[in-house]
Amino acid sequence: MRKTLSWLAFSGLFLLLGACKSNFEQVRTSGNPDLILKKAFDYYEKEEYLRAQTLFELVLTSIKGRAEAEKANFYYSYTHYHLKQYLLAAYYFKNFSNTFTNSEFREEAAFMSAYSNYQMSPSYRLDQTNTQKAIEEFQLFVNFFPKSSRVAQCNNLIDELRRKLEKKAFAEGELYYNLRQYQSAVISFDNLLRDYPESPDVERVRFLIAKGSFLLSENSILEKKQERYNETIVRCNDFLEKYSDGKYAKEIAEIRKKAEQALKDLKKRIKST
Repeated sequence: MRKTLSWLAFSGLFLLLGACKSNFEQVRTSGNPDLILKKAFDYYEKEEYLRAQTLFELVLTSIKGRAEAEKANFYYSYTHYHLKQYLLAAYYFKNFSNTFTNSEFREEAAFMSAYSNYQMSPSYRLDQTNTQKAIEEFQLFVNFFPKSSRVAQCNNLIDELRRKLEKKAFAEGELYYNLRQYQSAVISFDNLLRDYPESPDVERVRFLIAKGSFLLSENSILEKKQERYNETIVRCNDFLEKYSDGKYAKEIAEIRKKAEQALKDLKKRIKST
């Protein structure tokens, strides 16, 4: 008896699902744009985004110029976002913003285009093309809608994304340093200071620049040693001027002393030849 009831329940569920599917297919294949559009909105409101997207795609071209086209295109853009199709969402939101310039949804679409790029921003260890794109889009939004209630959120997201880029820049410089590619490390850290002067890691970055400069000098050919030891001394002086009481000050002072002694020894060696 229990098995029979279970089988009947399963059969009923199967038939119900089949009916739902057949209803969707009947609408999809109806060739009736008004019905398809109405059902697309219905599915969207029920959060059945894939079905809504499928139906919107069937009628967006045919309803162009109609009053419903604006809302249909806006919702269609959102179906991609809700389905985590962020690349397409960014494209369609941007297209909507550029096409429906007088729409009440224009501001939101412009923001969502940027936010879709934000959603594609990966770990700092990976390529940051989407991070850069999101920053550009948020900045464009702020410039175009300066009085928007979303401006503060955009600025916070820009700061978050810039911290990610900064973290990547630091990791790259540190990688060069650990690989003993000191010249590349120094260049990378110099670029970090130029691009992110307010970084919380500035003191450590300047320490690694000074130390990397010294190690580069130590491993250089004779013809380049004098120039690079002089550069090291400049780097050390710069650090000590800014962080005389910092946690790396003692080590930097010792590095400067070694560089100065190495420079004296080098000059004596050159004179004696």
